[in-house]
Amino acid sequence: MSYFTLYFILNTIYKMSFFKRIFSSEKKETLDKGLEKSKTNFFSKLTKAVAGKSKVDDEVLDNLEEILVASDVGVNTTLKIITRIENRVASDKYLGIEELNQILREEIAALLSETNSGEATEFVIPTQTKPYVLMVVGVNGVGKTTTIGKLAYQFKKAGYKVVLGAADTFRAAAIDQLQIWADRVGVPIVRQNMGSDPASVAFDTLQSAVAQDADIVIIDTAGRLHNKVNLMNELTKVKRVMQKVVADAPHDVLLVLDGSTGQNAFEQAKQFTAATEVTCLAVTKLDGTAKGGVVIGISDQFQIPVKYIGVGEGIEDLQVFNKYEFVDSFFK
Repeated sequence: MSYFTLYFILNTIYKMSFFKRIFSSEKKETLDKGLEKSKTNFFSKLTKAVAGKSKVDDEVLDNLEEILVASDVGVNTTLKIITRIENRVASDKYLGIEELNQILREEIAALLSETNSGEATEFVIPTQTKPYVLMVVGVNGVGKTTTIGKLAYQFKKAGYKVVLGAADTFRAAAIDQLQIWADRVGVPIVRQNMGSDPASVAFDTLQSAVAQDADIVIIDTAGRLHNKVNLMNELTKVKRVMQKVVADAPHDVLLVLDGSTGQNAFEQAKQFTAATEVTCLAVTKLDGTAKGGVVIGISDQFQIPVKYIGVGEGIEDLQVFNKYEFVDSFFK
């Protein structure tokens, strides 16, 4: 038995016991259900690709490459995964088809680990930062405002005092929708009229949060990409004005992406990362699509951690992203 084979067996036993230990929860069941379409689509194609094969050869790898690209993992990330698997095949000289699923799990988890460190499973904020300021960006229609509402719910449920800021002032509907969420969750909101200066709203929100001794401030902004230069100027101004109240604000810039749009989500990520310093991602609507692979590709290509994923319409269905849980649900 080769060293690699022994390592593979021991590592698999460890990971299986680890997965079983941390995944026995209602949250995991929701994640499994949310990724069902992506998993079914992926494995139906994989089953056809390996039919009649006994080992992982060049033809299997070529077929796997096509499947990963079709699953919106992205070309560059797909090539990384294929290279990793080729290295595994070369090191052990022979890998059977029955091992391919486990190898995919391990290599994709390893790839996600490069940008998603840690194993967070709960909604927590840095204890040394108060108020913690989260600025949320994303185009209209991706679930940005809904994500903010669900975040507010989860953070309040975790015991934090939350304040919302309606700084996406381009559309009256965005302000009204955030107000509905604030009322539903039972958290205060700072808003002005449509067309108001977003930076002014952000400034007022932080002042209010400081006065209320809030733990977390969530600022909704940047609902359009009509002009990257204007967007960059607007977000820069919002940041500068917020820092007059909280010196190091914002502490995170969260980009919300619609996972169901596949490659379009990559383009949005490209535009927003060029316009501002995005520090984390939320990928929504994964339950309604077979494009769950977009989570893997975007995290890898932009080297930005995925912090939250949306796997259902319910208020509880926004989850903290955990790479091990995600890979386990995708490949179980």
